Amino acid sequence: MAEAVAPAALVRLMTWLSPAFPVGAFAYSGGLEQAAGDGDVRDGGTLRDWLDALLANGTLWNDAVLLAEAYRSAEDAARLAAVAELAEALAGSAERHRETMLLGEAFLAAAAGWPHPLLERLSPGAAYPVAVGAVAGAHGVGLAAALAAWLHAALSNLVSVAIRCGVIGQRDGVAVLAGLEAHVLERAEAAACSTLDDLGGAVIRADIASLRHETLRTRLFRS
Repeated sequence: MAEAVAPAALVRLMTWLSPAFPVGAFAYSGGLEQAAGDGDVRDGGTLRDWLDALLANGTLWNDAVLLAEAYRSAEDAARLAAVAELAEALAGSAERHRETMLLGEAFLAAAAGWPHPLLERLSPGAAYPVAVGAVAGAHGVGLAAALAAWLHAALSNLVSVAIRCGVIGQRDGVAVLAGLEAHVLERAEAAACSTLDDLGGAVIRADIASLRHETLRTRLFRS
């Protein structure tokens, strides 16, 4: 993680993954709302365990691997199309598919503020991690930095979900993020060296929560 990132690239990366960037990530919980409703996530400790599992063996890890592959494929149209197709196919539920594809489409539309021929190759859209990885690669943002920032942004959004669901308060949310910092850096470093052979998961309860969320009676989130 000692990779040097130019100040301009760092600012650009911070903008792309800022909560203010118009992708609408705040509207999705990735099944966490269902997990909170079921009582699987009920306090800071259980939230940290849930997020830690997603980092190690769940959607966050797979998205990081896909982001890294898209980053390396930014200048190879055929390879980029293949990873985009794979990422869409790996969406495990209707809500998960809608989430990643709509976020990816919104990201690419907003990224047009930094014109690049890559955007035409990804038209009309791609899964969110593929969109972010390809754009980061096209603009020369460091891969390790992009992965760390991506994972931190994803975790921050999920912590925000937990706060809005009444599971924890803001102070506990910051503590959860602080406790996961070392794991974020470790998984970012691992993903930077990954290949598509490293895709895989073992978070069955999280996958089921994402599926069951479609029928949750009262919902704040779209997934």
